[in-house]
Amino acid sequence: QVQLVEFGGGLVQAGGSLRLSCAASGLTFGSLARAWFRQAPGKEREFVAAITWNGGSTFYADSVKDRCTISRDNAKNSVYLQMYNLKPEDTAVYYCAAGIRAATGKGSYNYWGQGTQVTVSS
Repeated sequence: QVQLVEFGGGLVQAGGSLRLSCAASGLTFGSLARAWFRQAPGKEREFVAAITWNGGSTFYADSVKDRCTISRDNAKNSVYLQMYNLKPEDTAVYYCAAGIRAATGKGSYNYWGQGTQVTVSS
């Protein structure tokens, strides 16, 4: 059974940092692109960051650029999202995803986690 599980969400004050992790099982994800999306209440799920299968290229949404770093460890089948200088508008459920290519569209990803809540207080 293919499974993606996110860890590391929680409550943090504005200006703080948080590191999300996503562990994969049931499939070798080393050849797949990985990404993070987020969804705030009442809003569409939106792209946050993506990384190619070998980590050679990364992509970020303008809203988080310079405040986030995506990385991966293929030996651990894991992907990470380090977030800095968090803002209240970063509050959302964060989802990790895996797919054939790194892209900003949800449709490019076949596998999704259940999400982890990130809440940033002002």
